[in-house]
This record gives sequence, C-alpha cells and structure tokens, in this order.
Amino acid sequence: MSSRDKILAAVALNQPGKVDLPDINFLKGTTGNHIEKFIEVLTSIGGKAIAVKSFDDIVAFVKQTTNPGDRVVSTFHEMSDVELINKYHGLPHDLQDIELAVIGAGLGVAENGAVWIKGDLLSQRVIPFICQHLAVILKKDEIVANMHDAYEKIGNEDYGFSTFIAGPSKTADIEQSLVLGAHGARTMTVFLIE
Repeated sequence: MSSRDKILAAVALNQPGKVDLPDINFLKGTTGNHIEKFIEVLTSIGGKAIAVKSFDDIVAFVKQTTNPGDRVVSTFHEMSDVELINKYHGLPHDLQDIELAVIGAGLGVAENGAVWIKGDLLSQRVIPFICQHLAVILKKDEIVANMHDAYEKIGNEDYGFSTFIAGPSKTADIEQSLVLGAHGARTMTVFLIE
C-alpha cells in the first residue's frame, strides 16, 4: 500500500459520526406586517416604496418625474404611453442612456427590502444595472418575511439569470461615506400594487 493510500484510508476511518441537520424552522415565517416591514427596510437602505392601485398611477408618476425625451424602458405593455422602447434585444451597450427602467419583480423580502428579478422578466439582463433610475413593480402579496421564506419559494423554480436587488446602487468604501448610485441605478422605487 502506497503512502497516499495509507493516508486516505486513515482519513476514511477517522470520520465524525452523522448528526441530524439543525432545526431552523424558528427562522421561517415570522408574523407581522410584511408590507410595512418591507417599506421600512427599503426606505432605510435608500429606496422608496409607493403603494399604487393600478398601472395608471405608475404611468402618472413616470410622466411627472421624467422629462420629454428621456429614455424610458419597460417590459410592461401597460407602460406604452411613456416608454420609448420595450422588448429590446440588441447590444447591452446601446442601453447606456436609459433614464428610467420599469421592470417587474416576482418576489419581495421584508427583512432586507430586496426584490427578486428573474431574467425572463427582462428583455436584456443589464437593464436594472445600467439605468439611471430603477422602478420595480411588485405585487403586495408577493412579499415574504425573510430570505429563508424566499429561498423556500424560489428553490424549486427553473430559471436562468436571476438576482436579488436591494435598493439603489451604493458604496461606503471611500472614507466610509455612503454614496448612492456609485456603480448602478442612482434611485430605486418599488411600486407596490394590489
């Protein structure tokens, strides 16, 4: 028997006994108002939440907060009154001058104010990161308490590119001074819809 085989045999004999996985159910499904908590946390990390009743409210907000000629993109046909392009499949570099992107989220997380963006909801995966301002439409009943619940919900889904986004881009690397919009969207607004 070679030295290598002796070492591997010794390691195989010296394994700890099997133990049950710890019970983490205490981390799941906390009670309380998830919508309120989501709004509180999102606001504390630099984002903004706005409760709306319909897409008309979102269109009105976009018209109010953008200037004529601003490049507004969306994947929602309900936004056709204000968007300049919709289903874009060109080069990501051609999207460099997007003022506002309005996209959908499949899930919100109350504990950290994050939204779950699936790639199939985007025409180009760079959109939420290259735009100046990001607006996300999220159904109120799609907000869960914490990341444990979020992964429970998305764990068995089949998806390609997807990501959690929590608030606008930010950094505090330089002199520990918080800078919003450092390397991505300068603002993030989440429209909470019924």
